[in-house]
Amino acid sequence: MKAAAHATDRPSPRWTARLALVTGAVAILVLLLFAGLQSVALVGVGLAGLMVTAAAIWWALARTGPLRALAVLVAVAAPVAVVVLYAVTGLLWVALVSLALWALAVTGGRAALAADCAPAQAPERPAAAPERPFLIMNPRSGGGKVEKFHLLEKAKALGAQVALLDPAHPQDVAALARQAADEGADLLGVAGGDGTQALVAGVAAERGLPFVVISAGTRNHFALDLGLDRNDPSLCLDALTDGVELRVDLGYIGDRVFVNNASFGAYASVVQSPAYRDDKAHTALQLLPDLLTHHSGPRLAVHAQGATIEAPQAVLVSNNPYRTDDPAGLGRRERLDSGVLGVLGVKVDNAAQAAGLLRGRHSTGLATLASQHVIVDADASTIPVGVDGEALTLSTPIHCRIEQLALRVRLPRRRPGVPRGRPPMNWRRIWHLARTKGRDPTRSDTH
Repeated sequence: MKAAAHATDRPSPRWTARLALVTGAVAILVLLLFAGLQSVALVGVGLAGLMVTAAAIWWALARTGPLRALAVLVAVAAPVAVVVLYAVTGLLWVALVSLALWALAVTGGRAALAADCAPAQAPERPAAAPERPFLIMNPRSGGGKVEKFHLLEKAKALGAQVALLDPAHPQDVAALARQAADEGADLLGVAGGDGTQALVAGVAAERGLPFVVISAGTRNHFALDLGLDRNDPSLCLDALTDGVELRVDLGYIGDRVFVNNASFGAYASVVQSPAYRDDKAHTALQLLPDLLTHHSGPRLAVHAQGATIEAPQAVLVSNNPYRTDDPAGLGRRERLDSGVLGVLGVKVDNAAQAAGLLRGRHSTGLATLASQHVIVDADASTIPVGVDGEALTLSTPIHCRIEQLALRVRLPRRRPGVPRGRPPMNWRRIWHLARTKGRDPTRSDTH
């Protein structure tokens, strides 16, 4: 009854699609009625401004000295010039109204497509409370979240054994987890960053033990894609008393586990600079010109699924693919159990290709692949690699693979959940939804 009532309350994708089509049509009519033939120029000028800005940003990152200063000036001046031109011709309000209506149409279209698709959810099952849970906590993670949210005291009150790391004396967290498993721990967990999460998750998978993620890190990307509460990590401890269990994939780079991603190329080289920690922005701006123009850094080649990405400036290999079709979903994974690695390669050799990135996944400078095995090779014997935020140097070629459903994750039954991703825009599909007749397929009977 409850689920049926929920389904009835959802907006109909048919009517949402119709609203999207009407709003999009009105956006075009506003241009045609109030700008006439100038509407074509209006759109053209706007697109040209975007392309010039994107190209200028590339020049600002890839050049130094006066050329960089000039590129920054152009990147700022281009959108300003577009707005001034619209204002001088008296069409600024037309452009703004039409743009707002078009944004509303796209938002409605995505909502209609999302409502028409069943969400991909990993199956979960009830889980009994562990008898001997063992948790590792890093007091420095997330600016001191362990102390701020009293995680140590709350975990002990729930019967967990806790190993509190000493920042002054680095410890082997994987060895701590293995020792705990040898001594009878029936659950492992971590309150810390994604790098620490990955190391202990590898031990949990190796021993077949459930694993608890406590979102006490800075970014908590793994916790985000598991649908956990990142604002209050203490709520993750509910998994010890009122939990459910699901299985997710683990990525491997050599023998090392990663729960999020491994990065290669420009970003990995920048973060390994000794100066990066003290001055991130200046260090990046200093190193990027040579890295982006291939004057320094290794020349990479990525092999996956019978395809090769030659000489990309940056590569991201992820545990399940990241979304690239929706700016609102960038950095998010809809699933953690697809059984494939995501590969994202960026190869931009000039300003024109940089402007082409505005096309998103259709850009020639952006390559996306999915495969169970990925090989990253280079013209150097070792290359810098970022693995879940940890800076490493590894020997080439580097082999990445995925182990499907390798990790048992214990989650609190009550949690925010993973927001449903919206599918790519498909106006033909929206038109089909809008023309659908009869009973709405998303409506459920309540009897």
